[in-house]
Amino acid sequence: MKNIPYSKEHARFLRRRKQNLAVVWACRIGLLALLLGMWELVTALGWVDPFIMSSPSRIARTIASLYADGSLFYHIGVTLWETLAGFAVAVVLGFAVALALWWSETLRKVLEPYIVVLNALPKIALGPLIIIWFGTGSEAIVFMTVLVGIIVAILHMLSAFIATDPNKILLLKSMGASKAQILTKLVLPSSYPAVISMLKVNVGMAWIGSIMGEYIVSRAGLGYLIVYGGQVFKLDLVMSATFILCLLAAGMYALVVLLEKILVKNTER
Repeated sequence: MKNIPYSKEHARFLRRRKQNLAVVWACRIGLLALLLGMWELVTALGWVDPFIMSSPSRIARTIASLYADGSLFYHIGVTLWETLAGFAVAVVLGFAVALALWWSETLRKVLEPYIVVLNALPKIALGPLIIIWFGTGSEAIVFMTVLVGIIVAILHMLSAFIATDPNKILLLKSMGASKAQILTKLVLPSSYPAVISMLKVNVGMAWIGSIMGEYIVSRAGLGYLIVYGGQVFKLDLVMSATFILCLLAAGMYALVVLLEKILVKNTER
């Protein structure tokens, strides 16, 4: 790519694009720094009680103390494993179920009302049953994560499969293509944007599911720290665990964006 000669106009466009990206990132970082600075200032001046709102400096000290006693990465590892496991199972199963529903219209008509009802069901209402079924270990939390994310995955992917251009499908059928060939040559490639969209949505759903599960039953994890901190009024611990959750969710989302760029680049080739 470096050896490709660009016209002056194209080079100017690329330069403006890089400058715009730099400005966007500078504004993002500046806005974050401004918000953190204002937060620290209002608590330091006593305008807001730091016991209730905590502060960036108190959060930093709490995270440092968790690191010092060796529990920080243990709790992060527990929640991260539960989230990633639930995310992976929800995405794979959701994709497979959506594929089966697209393949069989009869099956789709039978199951679609039940899927809609399950999507509307408050998952936390199943908490007592999940504890009875899976016990009080990580299995219950992973199941809750799967339960929260799988319906979203099914609905996203099924909508994308059904939205495939019917004229293109008719063209392939007229050329003698089988249903499997239509799926692999047309439906799946045209669903790449929906796959990425589903992954982005399910990143948030996976974290919601894992933390919801840890609220119900947990002995470790960031959700456990939030619950424990609220019970003993250690609000610095609550805010610290929440801050770490934000960082982890942002990192997971960034990986999905990176996957999107790789898929787009391979598709263009």
